[in-house]
Amino acid sequence: MGRRIGVGAFLAAGALLAVPGTASAHGITGTGPSVASFLRAGFEHMLLGWDHLLFVAGVLILAGEVRRAVALISLFALGHSTTLVVAALAGWRVDALLVDVVIALSVVFVGVAGLLGGPRRWRWFAAVVFGFGLIHGLGLATRLQELGLPRDGLLARVLLFNVGVEAGQLVAIIGVLVLAGVAGRRPARWAPRWRLTSAGPGAAQPGPGAGAAQPAGWRPIGWRPVGQVGLVAAGLIAVWLIAVSWVDQRNAGAAFAASGCRMGDRSELLWAAPAAAVPKRFYGPDETAPDDALAYVVAEGYVVVEYSPRLTDRQVGRLREFITARDRIAAGAAEGQTEPLKAVTSYGTLTCPRFDLAALGYFVDRWSADPRSRPYQ
Repeated sequence: MGRRIGVGAFLAAGALLAVPGTASAHGITGTGPSVASFLRAGFEHMLLGWDHLLFVAGVLILAGEVRRAVALISLFALGHSTTLVVAALAGWRVDALLVDVVIALSVVFVGVAGLLGGPRRWRWFAAVVFGFGLIHGLGLATRLQELGLPRDGLLARVLLFNVGVEAGQLVAIIGVLVLAGVAGRRPARWAPRWRLTSAGPGAAQPGPGAGAAQPAGWRPIGWRPVGQVGLVAAGLIAVWLIAVSWVDQRNAGAAFAASGCRMGDRSELLWAAPAAAVPKRFYGPDETAPDDALAYVVAEGYVVVEYSPRLTDRQVGRLREFITARDRIAAGAAEGQTEPLKAVTSYGTLTCPRFDLAALGYFVDRWSADPRSRPYQ
């Protein structure tokens, strides 16, 4: 089993790292007002969570047999289910970026453990798997709370989200096994099968059907170590991407702090309402923006920008370009507004004492990365 799972892990590592945004693996798509929507959100998160998938694939490689694999995956599921439910109900939060780093390192851990010959003491390894499960659950709970969990029906929502996660994990495991089974039929077509060993009379020679003759001292390595190397590479690349993202966020935050603009929270938390269509996304200083339609699109996850009619023509032109170049954002002039720029989402506000598109972009980007900005997805 380990050889074929190695194929799946290797292919999954390359495919998942090729998808934009994989460094932040614990993003959760938005949920609607219904309790059942949390079941779907948990299911989708697991299927899109590269960290969970690669960690599980790595554990399967090391397990080598079905009974041990079932026991280890069950411990992992118990760990992340425990912290997910407890932390979400208690309102515990941790630094999501730090959790992402630890989870990426957990993928590196299982890859390195395999390259070193596998665990010597399975009980200790099982305890480590359970511990990583606890950390995975903390990441899930933190992201889930960012959705703005309502207190009404909180327990049911959290439990259904967890059921969705477990169902998604089961489907993912089946998918990895199928992929590994198909790809493992002819591994020679996709992987290097030889590694250099000490030359000598007893050196292994290539067997029948192995292709062209190899120099003395070469022998097949198989897929299992290739999959483990793929896991290590995936985890290390993810750590690097997370570090780059952290530096970018820190620099952007410092620039925003120096801008003088202020962000605040809205007291009311809105679910998406039936929307009236907005005829266009930018209204000039001499046009009347439809306030009712703009209020509806705010509830749907849009950013609505209000600007002072006193802006210069050049500033209005720059703002128009900014708005039309982005999705899910609309703007209009606000009569009597003294501040050059204001912006509002269903959960937050922005006020700028001067015309600063960089600060507005920071506010918009933060909201776009927030799962609450996509209430119907």
